Amino acid sequence: MAKELRREIGTFTALATVMGTVIGGGVFFKTASVVAANHSANMTLAAWILGGLLTICAGLTSAELAAAIPRTGGAMRYLEYAYGKPVGFLMGWAQILVYYPANIAALSIIFGVQFVALFHLAVAWQLPVAILCGLSITGLNFLGAKVGGTVQSIALIFKLIPIVVIVIFGLLAPAHTAIQLWPITTGDHIGWGHAFSSSLLATMFAYDGWISIGNIAGEMKHPERDLPRAIVLGLALITVVYTLINLVFLKTLPIDLIAGNQNAAADASMKLFGQFGGKLVTIGILISVYGAINGYTLTGMRVPFAMAEEDSLPFSKFFRQLSPKTYVPYFAGSVQFGIALIMMVMGNFDILTDMLVFVMWVFNCLIFLAVFKLRRKEPELNRPYRVPGYPVIPLIALIGGIFIIVTTLVTETGLAVTGLALTAIGLPIYFWHQKRLN
Repeated sequence: MAKELRREIGTFTALATVMGTVIGGGVFFKTASVVAANHSANMTLAAWILGGLLTICAGLTSAELAAAIPRTGGAMRYLEYAYGKPVGFLMGWAQILVYYPANIAALSIIFGVQFVALFHLAVAWQLPVAILCGLSITGLNFLGAKVGGTVQSIALIFKLIPIVVIVIFGLLAPAHTAIQLWPITTGDHIGWGHAFSSSLLATMFAYDGWISIGNIAGEMKHPERDLPRAIVLGLALITVVYTLINLVFLKTLPIDLIAGNQNAAADASMKLFGQFGGKLVTIGILISVYGAINGYTLTGMRVPFAMAEEDSLPFSKFFRQLSPKTYVPYFAGSVQFGIALIMMVMGNFDILTDMLVFVMWVFNCLIFLAVFKLRRKEPELNRPYRVPGYPVIPLIALIGGIFIIVTTLVTETGLAVTGLALTAIGLPIYFWHQKRLN
């Protein structure tokens, strides 16, 4: 009997995967970049709110395809269905080579940095701790999708505890800094347009990860119902959490102490709770980052497995192998960790995160366009869920995505070209492999 992925992921685990994957280190570490870009409390809050609304529009739009094409492989399958196998392969290739390993590597690096700071270890321990972190999560996921999902659910519960405590106490505490919500302004000698575009871009990594839930559709009990629900509800809750926690930071610390300060969360907590508060936040960040890495590991290893099932990859016979007891694609998971390991040794947090956000938003825009294309060409396609407010919400998602791509090309040209080049390598590999099959 052929081995198949087991349908054992329910509603809460799906919601936990969305929230657990998105809520990682971004809200703590990208706050420094957002404030540095504008030196304005109200523009910072506006950027987080707009970033959340844009991501919700993107989630609402992509959920239509996720529900209509609930197959393991997620977004790659939507593009393949809409544009043909080469485009679907190219996204899968970008996810295998850039997106998932870069996320795992970047967040593992952050875990190592925070762990070393918490326990006052030598800086030399940062990389070994990062490697052990990523390796332990890969090992846990080799025990089965249910174990990985359970880790995700537990991490979500525990990571929200320090965030909720900070938000509640921070909102009730006296404000040390006045915040004027309107009009939206910037700091002195900072152009409004550049400040706002840079601020919005900085939030995108913190909101990234929402589309990964589609990768485990083949293991969900009721994907047509749970997939859209998990994406929309999860992203709405995340937007509220991100906005409130940034409000607390801005109330508690002067702007100049937040801009460029990646320890702003710990500093704000020390003002609220004393020395213990800083340690509490660091522990919360460690749990949050660990859960995020788990989400990317859980969903990421399913991409090469799904591609190998159709013999789309070189060495497909290895990538489609499932462990005999847990039915997990262990070879795919091992390769994913191997690439992430190389990135941990060679990369850094900002370079890795900026590159993966840019590359994936190129494909996100293709997904938004696919909703329009399939509505026109295949009106009879079974759509258990339809994006509300069509065509306005998909248009908002598309315009926002184009803005992100263009801005990155202008401001980070070298990084953007590198990401595109790594992605483009997939095309000759695809055609070479297809020629071998024929």
